[in-house]
Amino acid sequence: MRVKDNGHLTIGGCDTVDLAAQFGTPLFVYDVEWLRGRIREILAATRKSKVRVKVSYASKAFCTTAICQLVHDEGLSLDVVSGGELYTALQAGIPPAEIHMHGNNKSWAELEFAVSSGIGLVIVDNFVELGMLSDVAERMDRHVDVLLRIAPGVEAHTHEFISTGQQDSKFGFDLESGQAKHALEQLSQYPRLKCVGLHSHIGSQIFEPQGFTAAIERMVGLYKTGLQLRLPFQILNLGGGFGIRYTDEDKPLSFDVYMDAIESTLTSACKELGINIPQIWLEPGRVIVGPPGTTLYTVGTKKSIPGVRNYVSVDGGMTDNPRLALYGAKYDAVLANRMDEVWDNPLIDEGGSRPGERWSVAGKCCETGDMLIWDAALPHPNPGDILAVFSTGAYNYSMASHYNRNPKPAVVFVENGEAKVVVERETWADLVRQDRPLR
Repeated sequence: MRVKDNGHLTIGGCDTVDLAAQFGTPLFVYDVEWLRGRIREILAATRKSKVRVKVSYASKAFCTTAICQLVHDEGLSLDVVSGGELYTALQAGIPPAEIHMHGNNKSWAELEFAVSSGIGLVIVDNFVELGMLSDVAERMDRHVDVLLRIAPGVEAHTHEFISTGQQDSKFGFDLESGQAKHALEQLSQYPRLKCVGLHSHIGSQIFEPQGFTAAIERMVGLYKTGLQLRLPFQILNLGGGFGIRYTDEDKPLSFDVYMDAIESTLTSACKELGINIPQIWLEPGRVIVGPPGTTLYTVGTKKSIPGVRNYVSVDGGMTDNPRLALYGAKYDAVLANRMDEVWDNPLIDEGGSRPGERWSVAGKCCETGDMLIWDAALPHPNPGDILAVFSTGAYNYSMASHYNRNPKPAVVFVENGEAKVVVERETWADLVRQDRPLR
């Protein structure tokens, strides 16, 4: 990101004011060079490791044909969590063998689609799914590689709604109660399923490696149990959840820090138990697409309540970013057309810039909770200003809704001063396309 002489924010060499004028707002903008750079940083860190590492992109963070193609071009496999994400990946031309499927409640149709497509792996989440997948494989005369998802009893320091590795979770076979070991023992009943390893995911927005190392220490014992049961184990998948910066409160780590801790702990644990070191799989999502994504909005109405709060409304809201409502998420924002006005501008270091007025950014939906940012430091906003909200590349477009019958925004990829639409903006006509009249 840069600031032009005219005070406009640029992303990927494109003037954000021009982008808003050309493509409309709300608008998701992805910096392609930054995005590719993040993938290459992650792969560089894994290649330094003495442990074998495979990296898959967790497409739930942001799933379109364009992003599937980009991450695959950069050498990543792909994780999907639904039939829709699988369909998108296949439409993008991703080889089925490079696709892995998650989900705690996969339908018969989704399992049949996955098996018939010949995807590389299915991550099995529970006993019911073991039986379902076995039946599908039998009917289709296929053998399916699987990982068992385990709840290792490790709680990451994150919001309760995005913490997934604890015992009380809807995800995975519970380790502490012995359920996970029982699942391993039952695998002999499913000759069509080849269990090649274990999977865990402890949560999201994790800013220290201790959660991953604790999971390794618990999972390696179960991994040895699988080997003793003569299961063809090769893989220990540690999931994703690597934290990113949304505001100054967030202190993300270099990927090298995670990898050093993972390698050290895994090597020591395997040596102690007398087993060979498995291949580690990782599933980054947010850490790849989050920071390179920015959402542009147009400022509309505003109101001030003396002694209480200033509100400014934009033309989007919880329909394109529900994360504040869901998790209390925090963001940084600027007026992209007035970057030369230094009011706690996170992109300009003036060594003591004066504090700006505080404006709470509201969405346009008919919900009191439709807020994007509480008390953002902004110069006095005016109707028509362009607001840029940073680090919105993950779980924003993915969670977008049609609440109040608002169309979903367009998505553009920008690079070297050129912008390419990768998702067209929906129209009002698109909203009623699937409707059927009563008479």
